[in-house]
Amino acid sequence: MSDPSDRYAALSTEQPNPASLELDLLSPLELVDLMQREDVRALDALQRVREDLAECIALLADRFRNGGRLFYAGAGTSGRLGMLDATECPPTFGVPRDLVQAILAGGHECLVRSVEGAEDDGESGERAVTERGITAKDVVVGIAASSTTPFVRGVLRRAGGIGASTVLLTCNEVGDLDFPVGKIVVLQTGPEVLAGSTRLKAGTATKLFLNRLTTGAMVRIGKVYRNRMVDLYLTCDKLRERAIRTTREFTGLPREEAIELLERVGGSVKVAIFSHLKSLSPEEARERLDSAGGHLRRALQDFGGD
Repeated sequence: MSDPSDRYAALSTEQPNPASLELDLLSPLELVDLMQREDVRALDALQRVREDLAECIALLADRFRNGGRLFYAGAGTSGRLGMLDATECPPTFGVPRDLVQAILAGGHECLVRSVEGAEDDGESGERAVTERGITAKDVVVGIAASSTTPFVRGVLRRAGGIGASTVLLTCNEVGDLDFPVGKIVVLQTGPEVLAGSTRLKAGTATKLFLNRLTTGAMVRIGKVYRNRMVDLYLTCDKLRERAIRTTREFTGLPREEAIELLERVGGSVKVAIFSHLKSLSPEEARERLDSAGGHLRRALQDFGGD
């Protein structure tokens, strides 16, 4: 039964999934098998937007190189996924904590519980852009599985109005935007196993997109050498051991000497490797790395050899 006042009824993510109409009758194994088959659609959705994603990676890397930042904006699951990705970038890539940020409808309280009506407040989204000091140098990715979330639209409307690069990441076709968006990316995941529960396939596809977006951009700006983290923060035993292991792998040093080298260079894996391989002081190594745009491979090639 259609209801013209229900603006969500036509969304693909709100439709009942024909494959799960008897969901409440399935055994645990049958349920697992069904969700496994459906989750493959998340990967299929990513494959269909591969060129859009590559363009977003290139855009973001360019903005990072020129002093820009990335802001995610979302409500509920979408906002929490943005916050998760933003939180993980500093320890993984050694970037400042304000380089990748998340704007959540309802504020950080919404990480642990819902705040009534927060996602429906478009004006709050517009205010958040001003409060965060977003500028034309920045990239703003609005995440909204439905594509209709007023808070996200408010953020994108205001951010685009001041010249920031804007992206709407959604799992539904967009038909009624009354303001321009730089790029719209639609992850076509289809109806959920549990109708309307976009923390399932839609959330999985969204998380994969964000993983690839920031990882790709960080690779492009020199935060990775080969397939190793070389700018990670040594904030716990696991990351310290990873730094030691990576330094040893590319320098051939025994463990204790690798630890001493890392201490001399202030914990930077990138500087440790480059200074040792090219017999440079930490200061000289940093200067040459800066000249190479932060890329260890490029610095090694410029100095003679990879």
